[in-house]
Amino acid sequence: MNKLTLTEEDLEEIEPLLEDVAARYSCIEDPDLHRRAPVLARRLPAELLAFLEDHRLREPAALCVVSGFDVDETEIGPTPEHWQGSHISSPALRCEIFFLLCASVLGDVFGWATQQDGRIMHDVLPIKGHEHYELGSNSLQHLSWHTEDAFHPCRGDYVALMCLKNPDAVETMVCDAGDLDWSALDVDALFESAFTQMPDNSHLPTNSTSTGDPTIQRLRERSFKTIEAWNANPVERPVLFGDRLDPYMVLDPYHMKTDGWSERSLAAFTGLCDQIESRMKGVALEPGDCAFIDNFRAVHGRAAFQARYDGTDRWLKRLNVTRNLRGSRSWRPAADDRVIY
Repeated sequence: MNKLTLTEEDLEEIEPLLEDVAARYSCIEDPDLHRRAPVLARRLPAELLAFLEDHRLREPAALCVVSGFDVDETEIGPTPEHWQGSHISSPALRCEIFFLLCASVLGDVFGWATQQDGRIMHDVLPIKGHEHYELGSNSLQHLSWHTEDAFHPCRGDYVALMCLKNPDAVETMVCDAGDLDWSALDVDALFESAFTQMPDNSHLPTNSTSTGDPTIQRLRERSFKTIEAWNANPVERPVLFGDRLDPYMVLDPYHMKTDGWSERSLAAFTGLCDQIESRMKGVALEPGDCAFIDNFRAVHGRAAFQARYDGTDRWLKRLNVTRNLRGSRSWRPAADDRVIY
């Protein structure tokens, strides 16, 4: 893990930028803010920009953390009971802006029509009734480790998390591909298009809500039909890609069906999963921490915890970041639209 801690001088430089942006935009979901974010991000401190650019270009680690940003718990208020509507008049707007600008150094932020009503910035928090679901809103069940949106060809290069609250020091679990012993694995088999990746539960219609806009609703219904088709007929893809000596990986074992796999494929996959399990490391994010997980080089999950539902529970913000927004053009209604349908 690479880590940069902001200095007092950094914070003094950042604050006027946040005040300026907050005066122009009242909601983090403003499309104009998303378009301008890469330009606005150039006003961040030089050392912070260099740190994030190094993470993007050199890939020195699968996880980098920017810490030291001040989160005023009195200002942000209680942890919401649900993600619905949490972006409207958000008391955490100052934090959201800083997070968005940092993420925009790495690439373009985007969202999914099938997740959190198409919002770009998501809330990660426990929801009553989801305790044992395989969703980021669960609590009593650990969140199984995975590549974010492993099933989709337009998955992000990075999944980014900003901690607003974590009073119980709940750990985010990460395994870096650089920590694996590839010489002990059947890499050639894992590069074969022999593995089925199913859509994860967060993209299912049951975990979404309807929208009043008929055009958007029609596009979302098309997206859900695609998800259903992929569930019915999973596409066979490789688990590894890139350089065979230092490969990238994409897998989500909880949502993968092994039916019909050859003995070699199953043995290779099991060997990889066993290594990942043995090399998983926990990181307890603190308020103000912004974690950027390389979605090509790492899998991540979360330990179980006991939610209280009293406004004090763990609360993160989440962004998906891509280095190739054009790669999803056929999935988006317009070139500057950030939502994949």
